[in-house]
Amino acid sequence: MNDHVLVIGSLNMDLTVRVPRLPTPGETVSGQDAVRGAGGKGANQAVAAARLGGRVRLVGLLGDDEFGAALRAGLRTEGVDDTAVGTLPGTATGLALIVVQEDGENSITLAPGANRHLDQAALVRLTGGDPARLVTGTDVLLLQLEVPVATALAAARAARTAKVRTVLNAAPMPPFDDQLRQLLAHTDVLVLNRTEATDLLTAAGLIATAPPTGAWPRLAAALRQLGPDLVVITLGADGAVAATADGHLSHPGYPVDVVDTVGAGDAFSAALTLALAAHTPLTTALRHACAAGSLATTRPGAQTSLPTRTEVALLAASTPD
Repeated sequence: MNDHVLVIGSLNMDLTVRVPRLPTPGETVSGQDAVRGAGGKGANQAVAAARLGGRVRLVGLLGDDEFGAALRAGLRTEGVDDTAVGTLPGTATGLALIVVQEDGENSITLAPGANRHLDQAALVRLTGGDPARLVTGTDVLLLQLEVPVATALAAARAARTAKVRTVLNAAPMPPFDDQLRQLLAHTDVLVLNRTEATDLLTAAGLIATAPPTGAWPRLAAALRQLGPDLVVITLGADGAVAATADGHLSHPGYPVDVVDTVGAGDAFSAALTLALAAHTPLTTALRHACAAGSLATTRPGAQTSLPTRTEVALLAASTPD
């Protein structure tokens, strides 16, 4: 694939500790030594798309510290265009504190740092003073929500005006307010996991109680009422379901040995975005996205776990159990 992907989102330095189990409130659990690694959903998805063969430009903010310099160097090594990644004087780079238990489940606490300052004015500065340049030459816009919702909305509006498709990975899920409602109305493809989907369905008044087992195709279709043409709900090891105006389809997960689930959703979103940008049929796009997400769980870390195009193609060619 050889696609122009614009990613607007967060850049974080991840500090990860592996533990036998996640601590309960007020409890201390001893783990292994802390490991430092590149992260942030925006940077993760940009790197994932680059490894999968896309031409990727990232818009974001770093602090003027050691972490920021290391993250920028990493982007360049991965072939991500960082010309619209700014450095904010006097501000710390975003930091994620990650605890991972033996089965790969994790708990993450974010200190946004420079990411919280990626507002609409920053977008103008980072694009040379002309907001219209934001999506020029772009095939698809990929957004997440570790930056202000207002920023994502401004970008999605620019993309809608330019007739550029917008993919929103609605994570982490913010409060369901007017800004989020408008963002969803300007979103073409919505990607979220089952927890985020349940939260959004409940907040939007589309369901009153926890969804029953097997209801995900119907609930994905219900989320289309909020604006997106395509809604994809990821189901962890169970794969993913997608709803369009023509109905729904699903793809099972691939059986893999899970080490760490950090980065799996980012790999899925990037793979789906690239496939859709290349006008790949949805069934094939979903298969490749599930393969990318599954592969990302087999290695520790966020960006260190992201698969290559060849790895995804090989797994996608196999048949899930």
